[in-house]
Amino acid sequence: MTISRATLRKQLRAARRALSPAEQKRAATGLAHQLRSFLPLLRSQHIAFYLPNDGEVDPRPLIRFMERCGKRCYLPRLHPDGSNRVWFVRYRSGEKLSDNRFGIPEPCVQNQKLPAWALQVVLMPLVGFDRNGNRLGMGGGFYDRTFAFKRKHPNSRPLLIGLAHSVQEVPALPTESWDMPLDIIATEKELLRVPRLTL
Repeated sequence: MTISRATLRKQLRAARRALSPAEQKRAATGLAHQLRSFLPLLRSQHIAFYLPNDGEVDPRPLIRFMERCGKRCYLPRLHPDGSNRVWFVRYRSGEKLSDNRFGIPEPCVQNQKLPAWALQVVLMPLVGFDRNGNRLGMGGGFYDRTFAFKRKHPNSRPLLIGLAHSVQEVPALPTESWDMPLDIIATEKELLRVPRLTL
């Protein structure tokens, strides 16, 4: 019997929220360790991140490391046209943020913005993943719509890296035609290169 996406989403969100503060901290450190020497990331100048919510693995140690390396970091901000897409706004650690309609902190709209295609790497949250690069998100389709242009040119930039706790892996995710697959998946334990991608 195939588990529905809604059921999987509920189970996997519960699994990541069940992690203790100590486990979350270890995961954030492990994730940064996996990615801080990843050459495609180190060679990039414009990198998008996210701030953790709902038990998501925390990329802030990696953001601080990339800032020390002189990288320009960006965070998603809900697009004002109501199209369920995001744009990416320059962020510096410690800057004042404001909550969006989902209660997720966003950077100031006056900061520098980049279109999705101008980013070199995007590190995105997810609810679940499999080893074929399939990503289960929160269900709003924000990232799928924003990066839909990559379906015709899957090896074009930006490089899409899904960040997750290892407990969010499933053997196989049910997919839809609009789902945007990942190029790389990073957890606190490993960096998984999706076989179809040539770096």
